[in-house]
Amino acid sequence: MPNKCWLQPSNDRNWQPDVAVLAYSDINGNRVTLHNIRNCDYRSETDFDVRHYDKTFDLEKIRTADLYMVYWGSPHMAHTMVSFGFEGGDYVCFSIETRKEKGEAYSAIKGLFRQFELIYVVGDERDLVRLRTNYRQGEDAYLYRLRASPKQVRTFFLDYVRRVDDLHRRPEWYSALTHNCTTSIRTQRASADRAPWDWRMLVNGYGDEMMYERGSITTNLPMAELKQRCHINERARAADKAADFSQRIRQGVPGTEQ
Repeated sequence: MPNKCWLQPSNDRNWQPDVAVLAYSDINGNRVTLHNIRNCDYRSETDFDVRHYDKTFDLEKIRTADLYMVYWGSPHMAHTMVSFGFEGGDYVCFSIETRKEKGEAYSAIKGLFRQFELIYVVGDERDLVRLRTNYRQGEDAYLYRLRASPKQVRTFFLDYVRRVDDLHRRPEWYSALTHNCTTSIRTQRASADRAPWDWRMLVNGYGDEMMYERGSITTNLPMAELKQRCHINERARAADKAADFSQRIRQGVPGTEQ
């Protein structure tokens, strides 16, 4: 495969099927329609049918933001995702990833050198979460309810929607240092609204500890107990394809009963 370091990022490549379709939005007042929400039907990690749907969300009904941290081996690094909850039990999840071409595999070294485009996958939790808990081997997922008002959650959600639309119009390179699944959450916000920099934004496996120290997670538990109760793999496997998957994986997670 040719080296892409000197090329411009592109939305026109021979993409792997799960990242071939970009999400985008239409905003009409308080109503946001997200197009191409991914909801793959998995038989295994590599055997699946790609499906997408469109859904309209009412910003007046947005209530919660949840942080997922998914570990695949090392305690030092994790994949982060953010999911937004709406009155009535709807959730939509955002996962910031590398957009890989057919035959291309992720490499941490290549991730430093403009070898992958950046993609914001907008997905159903039964896709983005269940892939990592039920089909990939050796991954552990933790779900934390973030401490935020509906107004703050709405702003956070729109930050994501704007970035989704930006990348739909104009592709960008993924960077393992500056545009990855965690640093992009910070940089998509206006400079004045960004959280203070912390080394754990790079060594992001400790990101939950950082947010706990800052009071950003809804809990009054010690960190060790919180993390134990926020581990969702067992509940996700039990829920599997259930229509109320999102509700069942949140059972027992501190703050989600509010």
